[in-house]
Amino acid sequence: MKRTVAFEKNARNIFFHVLTQCNLSCRHCYVDPCRHGKKPVSLETARAWLSALSSPGGTGNLVLLGGEPTLHPDLPGIARAARKLGYGSITVDTNGFLFHDFLHRVTPAEVDAVSFSMDSPTARENDALRGPGAFDACVKGIREAVRLGFSVSVIYTVSGANLTGLSAMPAILTELGVDRFFIQVIGLRGRGAGAVQVGRWDWEGLVSAAALSAAKSGLTVLYPKVYLDEGEPFSCAGRDAENYFVFPNGRVYRCPLCEDYPVHAHRFQGGRLIDRPGITERRLFELTIPEGCVMNRLVQPGSIDYDASGKPLFKVACCMLKEEMSPG
Repeated sequence: MKRTVAFEKNARNIFFHVLTQCNLSCRHCYVDPCRHGKKPVSLETARAWLSALSSPGGTGNLVLLGGEPTLHPDLPGIARAARKLGYGSITVDTNGFLFHDFLHRVTPAEVDAVSFSMDSPTARENDALRGPGAFDACVKGIREAVRLGFSVSVIYTVSGANLTGLSAMPAILTELGVDRFFIQVIGLRGRGAGAVQVGRWDWEGLVSAAALSAAKSGLTVLYPKVYLDEGEPFSCAGRDAENYFVFPNGRVYRCPLCEDYPVHAHRFQGGRLIDRPGITERRLFELTIPEGCVMNRLVQPGSIDYDASGKPLFKVACCMLKEEMSPG
């Protein structure tokens, strides 16, 4: 069954980069220590920031990221602090190396899901994109997380370099015992600025077919809508939802496409979340353009096609708008 996951105005989603350090140098990584901070967030600071961002109703969803977040020795403590603050869902995104014996220092009651990054069904192609040993470490980590009772998902970042391998992923993931499959489009930012994005027809054909195959295999699949259907209204998560992308230097964005630029809507001052004055991403969200997403038009304009008169042939959806396919 396929459905578009609408933005929930009262649902708060926090994407918290607890550090920028990583043991890999993935070709499509968007994190930049010079822009986003070189020092890990301390447990005390993380607790204060999570408190400032927590939802009054206790329904906030938290994703802990890096860099590689398990390099942070206090990651289990950060997860426990979030649970005490009332976060309803806590996920850790990892490359699979799982430093500091992370899986054995937390329980499924403290971390709802562990999400692994895997960008090919083969070690050769995956490691060419992510680094030596990444595929084997990811497979080993997935098996251990499943054995310990964690809900496990896999993230596959699609680009021109690994599109053909996507169709083979459902069989691998079901054999490993994965619950959810996240397919995401590569962002032309950070190291991925020179990557080749998948065109509209490949996205709507090959990616949708792989998602359907995964759903038939028993996986729940989420992937960006990317292109709006004819007559479908555009909605921006920066205006219509509560998403916060937090970095170690205190920058807080509302849109992930903005993260290469110092246009963040908020910043942390001590333990307080402050609105930044002047021209920030929030001012840009208010613009209405025929292409749909204004940030996509500004940051990666090559993803839009035009007719002879200069009219865009389609609208690009907000990158946070997702399609979901579920089994059955």
